[in-house]
Amino acid sequence: MLIKELKAEGLNHTYAIKVSKEDLADKLEAKIKEMQPKVSLKGFRPGKVPVSHIKKMYGQGIMKDVVEETINETTQKAINDNSIRPAGQPKVDMKADGDKVTSGTSDLEYELSVETIPDFTPVDPEKLKFTRLKHEPSSEDLAAEVAKLGEGQKSYKKKAKTAKAKKGDAVLIDFIGTVDGEAFDGGTMEGHQLVIGSGTFIPGFEDQLIGTKAGDELEVKVTFPDPYQAENLAGKDAVFSTKVIEVQAEKDAVIDDEFAKKFGLADLDALKLAVEEQYKSQLDNQSRMKLKRAILDELDKKHKFDLPPQMVESEFSNIWTQVQSEKEAGKLDDDDSKKTDKQLEKDYRKIAQRRVRLGLVLAEMGQKYEIQITNDELQQAMVAEARQYPGQEQQIIEFYQKNPQAIAQLRAPIYEEKVVDLIIEKATLSDKNVSRDVLFEEDDMI
Repeated sequence: MLIKELKAEGLNHTYAIKVSKEDLADKLEAKIKEMQPKVSLKGFRPGKVPVSHIKKMYGQGIMKDVVEETINETTQKAINDNSIRPAGQPKVDMKADGDKVTSGTSDLEYELSVETIPDFTPVDPEKLKFTRLKHEPSSEDLAAEVAKLGEGQKSYKKKAKTAKAKKGDAVLIDFIGTVDGEAFDGGTMEGHQLVIGSGTFIPGFEDQLIGTKAGDELEVKVTFPDPYQAENLAGKDAVFSTKVIEVQAEKDAVIDDEFAKKFGLADLDALKLAVEEQYKSQLDNQSRMKLKRAILDELDKKHKFDLPPQMVESEFSNIWTQVQSEKEAGKLDDDDSKKTDKQLEKDYRKIAQRRVRLGLVLAEMGQKYEIQITNDELQQAMVAEARQYPGQEQQIIEFYQKNPQAIAQLRAPIYEEKVVDLIIEKATLSDKNVSRDVLFEEDDMI
């Protein structure tokens, strides 16, 4: 066996590897002898088929397995002997004719290209300083949270017959919708309650009901959006013959013991306590998220090293696929929707580079401090994921148990959070009380 380094450029290493046909023949002989006791062929007693006969019948097929195993073994040897930490799957470029190798007439020769993890020393977390933003909820904050529950439980009461509908009112209506004079499926309803300003109907429909009163009949003219879920209606002009049966005023929910019972709680005090606990948990989570962002920003700033190109390209590819999917669905945020593909690609490539850099830093710090993920933690993560698919929990868990790559995707965020916990524990922290608005301010993506 010959392993020779051909070139080393930055994080890329290339090796020439050669295994003689004699060595391969020895491996083939050993593999056939290993198989012999299990081979059963017509005309021979089980386990008594001669090695020469097995070789004649199946030699080239078995040699393919020998070659594959040899490539794996020699690749690993090259990596171990040269103390390489691969950044991804090594690439194999065969230099010998495959058929000649498996027929035993040619040596196995290939080039191995490996992209390596860069060497760097992670920052000492004890030398880092962070300000943790916090918000202590006031009685007004908690009262507002309880009031939000009431907004979701609003009811409506009938207004006088002469009362005109305004934004925020509900109208009880009958309507028949037509396109080109023909009624269409789903376009007819009776006694439908529509809140004006809710945006639940076709754009323009609700606005035309402002100023109407009970007993009014009108034609509401609208154009269906394009695209639209019913493709046969997309972009079409429609007329809805509409009768207003009743105009209703919004009626705020009464926040009392009876209201609390709607949420399965004993009384209003129990509801207030539950809201307080949930709100404080929300604030704590947001505080941690802000602190984690500050930690990641600092780690990104403190570490400058070459990034493995394949890792960056793979990360960017995943991000870009998602961006293009959102673009096609019209779901890009306002800022991104104004950018050209070239601008978007530039921005998201920076994000990919940041993610790869931070991933390497967090992995290095975790290794340095011997951070481990327990089976219990993985099991809890699997169960949490499975609960998102009611009725399919067992299938989801089995999927993870049978797919190492899926398990790795569960492991990664757990590992990241544990490294962040380590940094929080060792770094110098000072708390700063801020308003709720400041705590929930959105950060830039990059």
